Amino acid sequence: MKLIREFERESERQYTRGNIKGFLHVYNGEEAIAVGAINTLRPDDYIVTHYRDHGQALARGMTSNEVMAELMGKATGCSRGKGGSMHLFSSDLNFMGGYAIVGGQLCIAAGIALAVQYRGDDQVVLCFFGDGAVNEGEFHEAMNLAAIWNLPVIFFCEHNLYGMGASSKETLVMWDSLHEMAAAYGMSRYEVDGNDILEVQALMQKINAEVRSGKGPAFVVARTYRLRGHSVADPADYRPEDEVDYWAGQDPIPRFRGWLTDEGIATVEDFEEIDASVEEEIVVAAEFGESSPWPESASLYDDVYTDRPTEGIPA
Repeated sequence: MKLIREFERESERQYTRGNIKGFLHVYNGEEAIAVGAINTLRPDDYIVTHYRDHGQALARGMTSNEVMAELMGKATGCSRGKGGSMHLFSSDLNFMGGYAIVGGQLCIAAGIALAVQYRGDDQVVLCFFGDGAVNEGEFHEAMNLAAIWNLPVIFFCEHNLYGMGASSKETLVMWDSLHEMAAAYGMSRYEVDGNDILEVQALMQKINAEVRSGKGPAFVVARTYRLRGHSVADPADYRPEDEVDYWAGQDPIPRFRGWLTDEGIATVEDFEEIDASVEEEIVVAAEFGESSPWPESASLYDDVYTDRPTEGIPA
């Protein structure tokens, strides 16, 4: 969780320096979800996620170097510099991409789960999305098909109370009981404190076993909060001050550190060692990204068409 937090802080610095272009959506405040959920998966399970995907990619095992390089559009990035912040991908890790279209990844996840079922395998597919995606038609299409076909997919909603700048209280009639929407599809449904890594982990271990055993899809809603705006360019001044203050006190990193200290599992010295290690890794990642080469123009059509054009490629 500390690695994700510091990676995101560094990505913000690189964005303000002009080394990261376009939009940048950071994961600050939601780290317990990615770490708690993804670390319960097997290496051959699949993950599909949204465009706030840096945290999930790092939790899955992508290196800080390749993620930072991708954010900077460099050839050494996980998507060879062609995806950027919103399209991290690794076939080696079965990390099947961040998606920039809100809700679009849900149907992709259902399709991957259908392929798993068709092959007779026992992987599960974990699909992350935000509460803003619940208003999209793809959400209901994917939930319905997954239920009809009994697909091995876990739909995981990161309910951070806002879809971009719109409060879920104003856009979702069931904003305070979002998990109950799955009742319409006869699907197992759960709600969890998304800022409590141990609670997330325990619930996901249970759900993984059920879905893997053939009991069908599941729907999870994790209550959480992004400590930054929708994107780095969003000042988030639409959020009430008392709400921001409350959720700052629910920050998953100090909460978990407090628990580790109270249980006698870790000491201040342990945390200082972790912090120093993370800081060193982030410095290396930033230097790696900045020093990496841009993609060659000759690679423009790679991974787009089966038969790559041989003429008209810019010099």
